[in-house]
Amino acid sequence: MNQRTHVLEKKIIGWKDLPLMAEKLRTERRIVVSSNGCFDILHWGHLRYLNEAKGFGDTLFVAINSDASVKKLKGDSRPIFDQRVRAHQLACLSAVDYIVVFDEDTPLEFLRILRPHIHVKGADYADKPLPERGLVEGWGGKIELLPLEQGFSTTSVIAKLKSLADE
Repeated sequence: MNQRTHVLEKKIIGWKDLPLMAEKLRTERRIVVSSNGCFDILHWGHLRYLNEAKGFGDTLFVAINSDASVKKLKGDSRPIFDQRVRAHQLACLSAVDYIVVFDEDTPLEFLRILRPHIHVKGADYADKPLPERGLVEGWGGKIELLPLEQGFSTTSVIAKLKSLADE
């Protein structure tokens, strides 16, 4: 493994390391930001969103749905890329400090352990129930909703690819 690969691997942390990492960051008085999602096909909307999310604090954690979780949420044809590939793609981004893979439908357990100061979601949750809201606000954290980049979603990318394949 070369040095660059080792640096990327260190960004992907396991559940057993999360409590210690969270405590270390709290002790250092770092402003911790989190986000979550499938990040199935990384696109411009994701890149802009993650860069903007990082601007809210010092350290950005991204929790990604496991392959089983994505399949449960999105259907049998997903994920397009497996969780290892998705985690490594995110690790390549300078805005992303740490990645954690979770199996549940929601990142509630991840958030309970990390206790971020700010949890970032897309503005598509403005009119939907957000299970994370009560938990994060319960310890004094904030929820930030970022505008979506019009025309950029994994679903729209897949639809465009399908239409090109049909031509």
